[in-house]
This record gives sequence, C-alpha cells and structure tokens, in this order.
Amino acid sequence: MPVESGSSAAARQAKQKRKSHSLSIRRTNSTEQDRSGLQRDMVEGQDSKLPLSLRSNLLDLFSQIEREFENLYIENLESSHSTSQLSQKLKTTYKASTSKIVSSFKATTSRAVCQLVREYVGHRDGIWDLSITRTQPMVLGTASADHSAMLWSIETGKCLLKYMGHQGSASGDQTAHIWRYMVQLPTPQPVADISQQTPCEDDVDFSDKDEADCEVEGPNDCPSIRVATTTLRSHQGVVIAADWLVGGKQVVTASWDRAANLYDVETSELVHSLTGHDQELTHCCTHPTQRLVVTSSRDTTFRLWDFRDPSIHSVNVFQGHTDTVTSAVFTVGDNVVSGSDDRTVKVWDLKNMRSPIATIRTDSAVNRISVSVNQKIIALPHDNRQVRLFDMSGVRLARLPRSNRQGHRRMVCCSSWCEENSTCNLFTCGFDRQAIGWNINIPVLLQEK
Repeated sequence: MPVESGSSAAARQAKQKRKSHSLSIRRTNSTEQDRSGLQRDMVEGQDSKLPLSLRSNLLDLFSQIEREFENLYIENLESSHSTSQLSQKLKTTYKASTSKIVSSFKATTSRAVCQLVREYVGHRDGIWDLSITRTQPMVLGTASADHSAMLWSIETGKCLLKYMGHQGSASGDQTAHIWRYMVQLPTPQPVADISQQTPCEDDVDFSDKDEADCEVEGPNDCPSIRVATTTLRSHQGVVIAADWLVGGKQVVTASWDRAANLYDVETSELVHSLTGHDQELTHCCTHPTQRLVVTSSRDTTFRLWDFRDPSIHSVNVFQGHTDTVTSAVFTVGDNVVSGSDDRTVKVWDLKNMRSPIATIRTDSAVNRISVSVNQKIIALPHDNRQVRLFDMSGVRLARLPRSNRQGHRRMVCCSSWCEENSTCNLFTCGFDRQAIGWNINIPVLLQEK
C-alpha cells in the first residue's frame, strides 16, 4: 500500500483549507449577490485602464474586507450590550450591599451609645478651646473669639462666671492671664431622655437662616470679672494655647511667635523659652504625671521637651506629618497622639518614636484631639463638623450625632474628656458658638468594637 510523504500531506491539507475557506466565502457572498453584481456593473461602466478581470478581483476583495468589518462591528455591539448589563448588575449588587452596611451602622447608633446631653450656649463668636477642671468642683471652661472666657456648670448648662480681661480674641493680645474664681454650683436638674431622638448617622445641613434663628445675646445674669490675678507677658504673637505643668507651680504657653514659654506662676517670671519651631505653634500639652511638654506647629512637626532633669532640658523633633500638626497630646501611659491637617492621626510610643504604632486616616482635617484617661479612646474633632471616636490601635468606634436637631453646625475646634462625670463624659466646641456635652456609653462602645 503506497505511503504519502509528509510534504505532500502538508500541501494537501493547506489546499483543503484554502478550498474550505473559498467555500465559506462563497456561501457568505451568496447572500449579497445582488449588491456585488450592482457594484460590478458600476465598475464596468467607469473609465479605467485596469483590465476588467483585475478590477473584478479587487472589488471582491474589498467586499470581503467590508463584510469582515461589519462582523467585527456587530460583535462589538453585542459585547458592549453584555458589558452594560454586567455593569448594571454590579451597581445593583453594590448598592444593596452598601445599604445593608449603612443599615447595620444605624442599628448600632440607634442604641444610644452616643447621646447629646447638654448644649452650653452664650458666646457671641466661635469657641476655640475648652477644658475641664482637674480638681473639685468640676466645671467647664471655654475660650472664644468674642474676647471672653466662660465657666459653666456641667450639670445644668448655666454660665457661672465670665472673664473679660483680654483685649483681643481670647489671648490675641499676646498675653496669658491667670485668674481666680469663686462660684456657687446650682442644683443639678434631671437630664431629659433623648435616646429616642434623631439617630447618630442622619446628616442634615443647616442653612444660614437656621443659624441666625439660634443666635443668642449671651447669659445676662452671669457674673463677670475683668482683672487677672497674674498676667504673663513675654510673647510677641497670639497666645494660642496654655497648660499647667504637673504640680501646678508652672505653666507653659504656646504662641504664634514660634515659641513656647515656661513661666513660674507665683513670680510671673519666664523660666524657659522653648524655641526651634520654624513656623507658628498651634498647641501645647503637658504630661499628667511627668515634667514633659509636647508642642505642635504649622511646620509639620511636633517637639517633645523634657524637664525631668533640672540640669538637662532635652528636646526631640518628630516629623510624622505632611501638613500642620494641629495638636499633640499625652496619654496616661507612654503614648503621644498627634493630629494634623493632613487628615491623619498618629499614635506614638514614647519609648520608640521612630515611627507611629498606629495611623488613622480620615476624610477631613483634624483639630484639637483628646484621649480618655481610663479607656484611651481618641476623640477627633473635624473641619467637616464631625466628631469621631477611635481606639489606640486605629479602629473606628463611633461617630457622634449630627442632624437637624443635634450636633455641631460648623467646624469642631476642640474635644475634651471627663470620665469622672456621670452626666457628660465628653465635651466639644466649635465655630457654631456652642459647646456640647455628650454621654458616651463606653462599655457598650467597646463591646461593639
């Protein structure tokens, strides 16, 4: 039996392929014979120096090319339609999933983990800072751009005392004032149950008309003083922050003149001028149990000043942010927490400050933060009117209520914890001219983490 060689077999297969391809073209062409014949007649009627057979072959080839493009066009249309259906399906699934997530958040906040308890209204301009006294009686203090500082009863929201000794916006007159007060705390009133009010996650913007309707003239029956017990004068710029060094005999102030000053309270004398920042200072904070000071600045750094050894006053510079460091605060342990306009908050270990042990990324600039003493919960006040709570590892715990009935209506400037108070354990203030006292159910908050 004769055996076919390899080369002849390959030639035969190639010939069969060309034949089958020719047949497929003929079948395709059979559907458009009328159009091809019409085109061929038109070509034959035109003047050309090309032979008729060559012109016919060219026409057939161009027709085949045209049909290939038509097939590709149809396939693209079908593919586009399928992609559109898939995209719509993905959108529907994504919307349903996110709705479930949002619903779960609302279910959590509806349990009244974070409640607005009391509003402290009386300032005529934005409130820059607030703090709670560290000894009894515990009162709330606020400093405003209306040139005044106020003391408030935490339980009743009543203004106890108004200080009007500054000539500028709070301390815009480049001085820091120390003044003494004697206040009579009013009888606490029952706290209204607001657990059924608007949930935490309902965000409704306030119009200018709403804010105008809420304007007040300030407490008329609040006693006032205008003379300071001690005036500290050494700064050449606005004094933006102040804090007591442990022991209560010295105070540190931060200024826009790029320096922080350490004063002796009894003599009003300047003990140390802490210089080195390249731009204006934004905040200063002292350690609760040690002679340590941390200062933050617009130069994107914060500095740690050590006064534990009287003969050595060391300083360490930390460059962990890319924008203004708005505040840096100590915790009871060995941590420093810094917040910045770069929309991040970073947690640092005092024993190893080379890199942060946790980084919190947010959607808005962060202002003066605070950390609770016992549970170390970080309260983040934002430019976008929100206040968020995080733990030290960077896990988000909650967002405070902000709706058409409660919450801040403008930028939130500062936060301050007071865990010893059973009524309000967190306070915030902002450019909406009010301070707010919140009740945070910390055990439930940590349980839901």
